[in-house]
Amino acid sequence: MTTKVAGGSVSSVTVVDGTGRPLAGTMRADGTSWVPSRPLEFGRTYTATVVAAATDGRRETRRTTFTTAARRSVPELGSGLYLFTGNTYGVAMPVVAEFVPGVPARDRAAVQRRLFVQSAPSQPGVWHWTASGAQAFYRPPAYWRPGTRIAVRLGLAGLRLSNGRQGTRDRSASITIGRPLSMLVDNRTKMMTVTRDGKVARRIPVSLGKRSTPSSSGTLVVMEKATSTIFDTRAELGPAEGYRTRISYAQRLTWGGEFIHSAPWSVGDQGRRNVSHGCVNIAPGHAAWLFRQTLIGDPVVVRGTETKITDGNGWTAWAMPWQEHIRSSALPVPEPLRSAGQTADVQVAQRVVTSRL
Repeated sequence: MTTKVAGGSVSSVTVVDGTGRPLAGTMRADGTSWVPSRPLEFGRTYTATVVAAATDGRRETRRTTFTTAARRSVPELGSGLYLFTGNTYGVAMPVVAEFVPGVPARDRAAVQRRLFVQSAPSQPGVWHWTASGAQAFYRPPAYWRPGTRIAVRLGLAGLRLSNGRQGTRDRSASITIGRPLSMLVDNRTKMMTVTRDGKVARRIPVSLGKRSTPSSSGTLVVMEKATSTIFDTRAELGPAEGYRTRISYAQRLTWGGEFIHSAPWSVGDQGRRNVSHGCVNIAPGHAAWLFRQTLIGDPVVVRGTETKITDGNGWTAWAMPWQEHIRSSALPVPEPLRSAGQTADVQVAQRVVTSRL
């Protein structure tokens, strides 16, 4: 349902269902549309009352009745949200929306209009689409402030795409950002510097990926944690180099299988040479300590390796400069937000340099 206003602005919108019960909802920040807090039901009749104010102060009220489309048996647009209500995350936690299959490029603007993020204190951000359209990352120009409260909604129910698929449900989460903690892994020195609340908490010798299987450079994010798990690389690396072994204190950095983890077998190499298959190897005692310190969403900056992280191989929202991040937004980026990233990139770089001193 669409009602257009010329020469003024909408001051209020009220929507009721067939029984007269009002629906909760809010106007978009730019005043272009009213968004219900919950999806409208299929095949139901609603009445919208729109009050508009002209520039000279005159007010006009329009009322319209509409009926939503009936539920149809169509292929579903699957979706996922890597946030869980009530959890606390690190300062680099992006809002990660996943789509199965990927959203076609021609539909991304329509989908992006249905992706809502609110933060308190306010830290506006921008959505970045991976090339396949399978994921979209939302982040502000600089890391979230500690203590920020974030509410997210993927309002996809009822949205039809050009490929015949349709969103069937909304997803939402309300989370909190925790204390600032970051990890800088330097291939040149073979050391990890852990900084918490602006102070160096520990320096840890590491062994990274050997030349044939290098670790990825870039700003990565802790994606998941497991006190104990099984690594099985026999199918990937073949019988000569493949292995199956139990790993302790594993913290995932990429979908491709790069982790920070305990590696008692490489303690003699840590701080000296790279011998891993792409992971960040650290000693058991350091691994146990680090595991207790970290949150999902803490940033891990890896520098100086033979390869760079590829977009979408993990939560790579911070692995590129701001101007590159916003380039794939399906909607125009307001100029104040577009230019805000230039200062943020400098500040992030300065923090990394400082933590190396």
